[in-house]
Amino acid sequence: MFWKLRGKAFDEAKGYSTRQMHKSIIDSGTVTGLLAYLDGEVVGWVAVEPRRAYEKLAHSRVLKPVDDQEVWSVTCLFVARKHRRKGIAIGLLKAAVEHVRNQGGRIVEGYPVDVKEAAAPPFIFTGTVSAFRQAGFEEVARHAPTRPIFRFVIQ
Repeated sequence: MFWKLRGKAFDEAKGYSTRQMHKSIIDSGTVTGLLAYLDGEVVGWVAVEPRRAYEKLAHSRVLKPVDDQEVWSVTCLFVARKHRRKGIAIGLLKAAVEHVRNQGGRIVEGYPVDVKEAAAPPFIFTGTVSAFRQAGFEEVARHAPTRPIFRFVIQ
């Protein structure tokens, strides 16, 4: 819900409230992302929806729109600790592209963190540059040193 709520709305709705808000979105039939399973266990997820679903992105100076094209945004990427560095994040990004293709989308955008050294997962919840590159995304803009904008254009 971090990207869906802006300012005080997010600050006032943490924990249980945001989980309930997200549950109501899912209960309405909206797909907000994809899960990765390994041996029946959820080992990761990727959040991907049309950019317009993310209120905070609409007002971001660092992640402002590159152009006026309709894009889908990957806003969160997570892999459980014991399953990291096994290609799951790359698989999730590729699955997000396929999901967008199946929904008729043409451009998938992501906002990874360009880390120069190891960073704690809470600081790289939007993914890493290396994962996006390995999944076939290309950098298209950078308005801050560590926050590039990557895109995958579906042919």
